[in-house]
Amino acid sequence: MGKLPRQASACGRRLLTALALAVLVLPASGGEPKARAEAKAGTKAEAEAKPAAESLQVLHWWQSASERRAVDLLAERLGQQHVQWRDAMVPGGSGIGAGIVLRSRVLAKDAPEVAQLNGIVIRDWARLGLLADLDEVAARGDWERQLLPAIAALIRPGQHVVAAPLGIHRINILFHNRALFARHGLSAPVTWPDFERAAAVLARAGVTPLAQSSEPWQVATLFETLVLAEGGAAYFRQLFQQREPAAFADPRLGRALTHLRGLKKWMGAPVRELSWAEEVRQVADGSAGMLVMGDWAKGELNAMGLNSDRDIGCGAVPGTAAFHLYNVDMLSMLAERPAQRAAQETLAALVMQPALQRDYSRVKGSVPVLRAPDLAAMDACARASWTLFATSPAGQVPSMVHRMATDETARDAMVAELHRFFLNERVSVADTQRRLGVIGRRPQDR
Repeated sequence: MGKLPRQASACGRRLLTALALAVLVLPASGGEPKARAEAKAGTKAEAEAKPAAESLQVLHWWQSASERRAVDLLAERLGQQHVQWRDAMVPGGSGIGAGIVLRSRVLAKDAPEVAQLNGIVIRDWARLGLLADLDEVAARGDWERQLLPAIAALIRPGQHVVAAPLGIHRINILFHNRALFARHGLSAPVTWPDFERAAAVLARAGVTPLAQSSEPWQVATLFETLVLAEGGAAYFRQLFQQREPAAFADPRLGRALTHLRGLKKWMGAPVRELSWAEEVRQVADGSAGMLVMGDWAKGELNAMGLNSDRDIGCGAVPGTAAFHLYNVDMLSMLAERPAQRAAQETLAALVMQPALQRDYSRVKGSVPVLRAPDLAAMDACARASWTLFATSPAGQVPSMVHRMATDETARDAMVAELHRFFLNERVSVADTQRRLGVIGRRPQDR
């Protein structure tokens, strides 16, 4: 096993090793073992490629058509700065496979120069001394004044800036096929009774009302929007951010689980394991009527020549209109290769350019992290997302599933438990609620 960077303490080495071993033991479902095998092959090919003098290998999990367009945009703009983007994409929509590969490569002293590290996980990597600080590039770019306050706080989990933020995604969105709804005289659902009525009409017409995959992270994403609808932002934070024992025993958690299972009747049988991009296509072609998904779905729609203003409606999941359940795309620079520091800073500075923020968000479906973006360049869905996030701090809700609220160990265990509940009708709500409570226990509560 290779040595970790000198900044990492002995305790930090043990923690990283434990984390690496822990995530290698994954649930049998979800296809991550296959993703890990593909990732190893991909990173081997990257390692054998002779890098340019000024180049950065970037490890990420962007795989769909729109995500690849976003990567191509970043690579092109970086190339204009005379730095080559060497791609190291690890398959897997939830990023679990990418996390496994990154940990194993760091332990083997073969870390990439750049990695996609979304969410609070950057806090743990920074504490281990594994991330290069970006303080100087942030100061030169006046990031503190340019960034929305919540994003500025997120990328500085300690004393240093350790990530370059690309864009903000809103997760609690209900998409619907506008033409299909118009054909059947339906309006966009605002309440859950509205949803049920629309679903019943679509089902009678032979249309799958709700596109949904049995993939673990997608099941858990739907579930966390139901928790938000049931309990609101304060309860969501108590449950997944503070992980208060009383929150896991709360009846609202049981009601969200019951609602998750109740929605299965609108998903078609059996509920197959599909990529999120496949579900977007189902809504686009009218074989499904609705989809609960993050606004990265807009990027995929745009790649198909469709948009949310004309073709696919974009509204909040019923009961969550006042809340912005969010995820933030971020790139962190690994500290293991100081010779690449200048190229890493070039990429970090590029990420914060207003033009890059605008163009990346158009392609990816996200919204810029800036205080004063070009609102005229956004579609209506994006303007609503950015405005809510920027003007309502109380409405900002960090996603559990997408690593904004909960550490990876607890997050992965919760996702696996929710997947088990979703697949097995014999698993009771009460038992699942109890098991989630055990997973959610903080060290001081044990």
